[in-house]
Amino acid sequence: MRERGPVPCIARPRRESGRAPGLRREEVAQLAFISTEYYTRLEQARAPHPSREVLAQIARALRLSDAERDHLHHLAGTPPGPAPGPSREVRQSIVDLLHRLPQAAAIVLSATYEVIAWNALAAALMEDFSALPRRDRNLVRRAFLEPRRGGARLYGVSDVEEFARTAAQHLRAAAARYPGDLELTALISELLAGSEEFAELWAAHEVSARPTLCKTFDHPLVGPVSVDCDVLDITDRDQRVVIYTAAPGSPSEEALRLLSVVGTQRMDVPG
Repeated sequence: MRERGPVPCIARPRRESGRAPGLRREEVAQLAFISTEYYTRLEQARAPHPSREVLAQIARALRLSDAERDHLHHLAGTPPGPAPGPSREVRQSIVDLLHRLPQAAAIVLSATYEVIAWNALAAALMEDFSALPRRDRNLVRRAFLEPRRGGARLYGVSDVEEFARTAAQHLRAAAARYPGDLELTALISELLAGSEEFAELWAAHEVSARPTLCKTFDHPLVGPVSVDCDVLDITDRDQRVVIYTAAPGSPSEEALRLLSVVGTQRMDVPG
């Protein structure tokens, strides 16, 4: 077998913001858990092709973005492996966008249906996610495993069966994208063991989903709230922004306006 030649030069990225500003070779090598001599030879294209693990360590040391990490792997002739797991980090610009939509309820979902960002109206319409432990912010877990509260399942949404089917399909696709993610594997195992409905949907092996364009929330304080549902994909993070808006002049718009005033406060009066 012919030995592969030297890796092309690995150049440290230049950034004005500088996520890895002014790092010396010795510092990069130390952060990547390799010798300074080896890293120097890699930079000078005098070393054999590094393994995928070494490249991943260098990418972490240089704090490369996903696109830069992939480019580094391709430069070295070693295609990157699958992403380690779904991203939970929401860009600040997306967080700012949520809060610039005062008349819309908006959330950000990870690839595993965890609510990882939300605005105040979403908390009032659905629930105060800040008061929940992280595992209870997962809408798939809530849909399939949470006991029904007062007959309502998952905030009493009108399309809960379609949501369940779509969520199972999305989870199957996510499992293919992140085969090594232990948290995702554990979530799927938990759902399979705890929900016959999920097990049946999972066994169907469907991966295509139909978007839901409108739905109705059965809110315990303001009653039915019918909203349009728009989803924006954040492809580089494998996340989705879900925006709920009511038709102008409708009773649902008035209900959302009321919720924006009272927020997550309880409006029931003690007996």
